[in-house]
Amino acid sequence: MTTTRDDLFSRLDDLGIATETFEHPPVFTVEEAQRHCGHLPGGHCKNLFLKDKKRNLWLIVTLDSQPIDLKALSQALGCPRFSFAKPELLMETLGVTPGSVTPFALINDTECRVSVVLDAAMMAMDRLNYHPLSNDATTAITPQGLQDLLVSFGHSPRLFDFSQL
Repeated sequence: MTTTRDDLFSRLDDLGIATETFEHPPVFTVEEAQRHCGHLPGGHCKNLFLKDKKRNLWLIVTLDSQPIDLKALSQALGCPRFSFAKPELLMETLGVTPGSVTPFALINDTECRVSVVLDAAMMAMDRLNYHPLSNDATTAITPQGLQDLLVSFGHSPRLFDFSQL
């Protein structure tokens, strides 16, 4: 059973994690998100749901301006070659569709199949913006709030300095 936005917000409330949500038309790219959400304070982020050659799953979360070389990243993380996971696997694992990938969707990864990598530069910001399980809204959260939430889901996110690539 996939978690709803209300379930997510209830979990955040239970943990005492403050957020603020802004509704907007559905967005499918970083460029579209910037048109509708670029005025919101804080770091605007992108999320890549990947599979490595050994079939391990990864969620890479960075600032939207961060270029990512998948080959260099897989080598830096010590894992086999990355490829984008299929939409069916995304839905099965995180319960979201392409365009709605978000670290909040890890609430649906109850088996903790996904390894999470967070951009160290992103985590140094005061506020971060992610979709709350659908791409028709953006929810702001503090980096500490995000880390606390992910830990409550059973995930131990890895911080990574993308400037190393």
